[in-house]
Amino acid sequence: MVIYMEAQVQPAPSHNNAVDNYDVNKWNEMTPEERQQVLDLAAQIDVSDSQSVIQYGNLAQSDISKFSDAMLDQIRAKDSGEVGEVLTDLLVKVQDVNIDSIDPNQKGFSLAKLFGGVRKETQKFISRYDKISIQIEKIIDQLDRAKLQLIRDITTLDTMYEKNLEYLKQLDIYIMAGSLKLKDLNEKVMPELKERATRTGDAMDAQKVKDMAELISRFEKKIHDLKLSRMIAIQSAPQIRLIQNNDQTLVEKIQSSIMNTIPLWKNQIAIAITMLRQQSALRLQRDVTNTTNNLLARNSEMLKTSSIDIARENERGIVDIETLKKVNEDLIITLEETLKIQQEGREKRAQVEVELKTMENDIKNKLMDLKDRV
Repeated sequence: MVIYMEAQVQPAPSHNNAVDNYDVNKWNEMTPEERQQVLDLAAQIDVSDSQSVIQYGNLAQSDISKFSDAMLDQIRAKDSGEVGEVLTDLLVKVQDVNIDSIDPNQKGFSLAKLFGGVRKETQKFISRYDKISIQIEKIIDQLDRAKLQLIRDITTLDTMYEKNLEYLKQLDIYIMAGSLKLKDLNEKVMPELKERATRTGDAMDAQKVKDMAELISRFEKKIHDLKLSRMIAIQSAPQIRLIQNNDQTLVEKIQSSIMNTIPLWKNQIAIAITMLRQQSALRLQRDVTNTTNNLLARNSEMLKTSSIDIARENERGIVDIETLKKVNEDLIITLEETLKIQQEGREKRAQVEVELKTMENDIKNKLMDLKDRV
C-alpha cells in the first residue's frame, strides 16, 4: 500500500545553497581546489552501497584515532612529574649545604673554634659541598637530558598540530560532501521517489522510498559521527598548545635552574667560604696582635721591676745600717746581761762560800764537842 502523499518535485539546488545546513562560512573559506574535492567526493557517494556508507570518512577518522593515540603516548612518555622531582631534589641538595654551620657569629661559637674548630668546620663544609656538588652535577645532567627531550617534544607537538589541522580539513571535506549529498537526497532524490510511488501505487516503489529513508538516516548518522570527530580534532588543537606551553615552562624552569640558580648558588658558597676565611684570618691577626701587646706589656713591667730592684740592691751596703743597729743593740744587751749574770754569779758564790764556811765551822765545833765527851 502506498503511504506517501503526492509531493511536488523540487529543482536541484545550487551548491552554495546546498551547504546552508552545515556551515556556509566554512564553504566560503575553502580554496577552489578544496571545493572541487568536495564536489567530486559528493558525486562518488552511493548511499545504496552499505559498505560505501560504512567506510565513508573512515580514513580521516582513522587518522584522528591514530593521532589521538600518538598524543596520548606523547603525554605518557613525557613524565613532567619526574622533571619536577628532579628539580625538587636539586632544591633539597642546595639547601643541604648549610652555611650557618661555619658562621663565626652562630650561637656557641668560641675562640677555640677560631684556631682549630673553624678550620675543621670549614674543611668539613667544603668536603660536604664537594660531595653534594657531584650529586648536583648529575642532577644537572638529568635536567639537560630532560630539557633536550622537552625541546624535541615541542617540535613533535608542532608537527602534530599541523597534522591535526590537516585531519580537520579532511573532515571538513567529508562532512561538506556528505552534507551536499544529503541535501540532494532530501530535496531531489527522495521527492522523486515519493512522487513515483504515489503516481504508480506500486508497493516496490513504496519500498524504495522506505529504503531510501533508511539509507538517508544511516548516512545522516555517519555525517554526525564525522562532526563528532571534527569536534575532537578542534579540541585537540588547544590541548596540543597547552602541552607545548607546559613543556616550554619546564624548559624555561630547567634552563633558569642550570644557567642562573646553580651558578648563583656556587658563587654564594664561594663568597661565604672566602668571607669566613677572611674573618678567621682577621680574628687570628687580632688575637696575635693582642697577645703580642700583652707580652710586651708584661715584659716591660717585669723589666721595670727588675731594673728597679737591681738598682736598689746595687745601692745597698754589704750590711744595712738597720742591721748594724740591731746587732749593736743586741750586743749591748748581751754584754749587759752577761755582766749582770756574772755579777749575780759572784754574789751567789760569795754567799755559798759564807755558807760553806759556816757549815765547816759547825762541823768542826760538833767534832770538838764529841771529843770532849769521850
